[in-house]
Amino acid sequence: MTTTSAVRFATRPNTSPVRQWWVLTLRVITPTLRNGEVFTQVTAPIMFTVGFYIPLKQFMGAINQGMGSYAQYLMPLIALTAVAYAAVSAAFRSATDAVQGINRRFHAMPIHPLLPLASRMSASMYRCSIALTVSLLCGYVIGFRFYGGLLHTVAFCVLMLAIGAALSLLGDLIGAASQNPEATVPLLLLPQVLFGLLSVGVQPVERFPEWIQPFVRNQPTSQFVYALRGFAGESTAAPGEVTWSVLGPAIAWLVGMTLVAIPLHASIASRSR
Repeated sequence: MTTTSAVRFATRPNTSPVRQWWVLTLRVITPTLRNGEVFTQVTAPIMFTVGFYIPLKQFMGAINQGMGSYAQYLMPLIALTAVAYAAVSAAFRSATDAVQGINRRFHAMPIHPLLPLASRMSASMYRCSIALTVSLLCGYVIGFRFYGGLLHTVAFCVLMLAIGAALSLLGDLIGAASQNPEATVPLLLLPQVLFGLLSVGVQPVERFPEWIQPFVRNQPTSQFVYALRGFAGESTAAPGEVTWSVLGPAIAWLVGMTLVAIPLHASIASRSR
């Protein structure tokens, strides 16, 4: 009896990767319910809506956008900014895990090497989903509507979350590389502000100085805005198909960002062991 009991207690329990992923994901999400991070994710889209729409509506409303309202024109940028802001938390969490030695503990545990990253990405998608939901509610308040039907509405949300996933992966990479939680916020917020203001999300490319128009037109934020506007549609014309010329550059940016981030992340993870 004693021998049988010893063998039973010495046997390592079988833990599924799914359960390990869930536990590690809750490790990241649960503190956000206590430290005010969820409140920040909710209020950030509201502040972005107020900060962009109220100051610019009077000025931009006089410009012929070929759209029913400036809210319809501006909404993709508001949602993109909110989702990008949510992705900043991925860098902070990744840097915190690195500097506190948590990643080394994970490497010594019987879990798949990708599970810690997968759990942080799942938590990032949770934050991005909150940001997208609140952004859409804010957009509805200022007059934004979906005119492309259910399929285009779903595609809008899927594309936005895919952008959030790519930005979160890049943020996680930056956090793991810097190992400095305090430095991650300025490292990511500055490009976010730069690409947002120098994009077609605020005004048409023709309104920018001619020398910077190629950058404004082709940078990722503008290409994401073009695709998102295509899925959202507008009230002044019958919604048409989203062509490859509109969607293709956005997908190319997403794929390129992901293909760059994954091998770099793997390299950093191997050096930290």
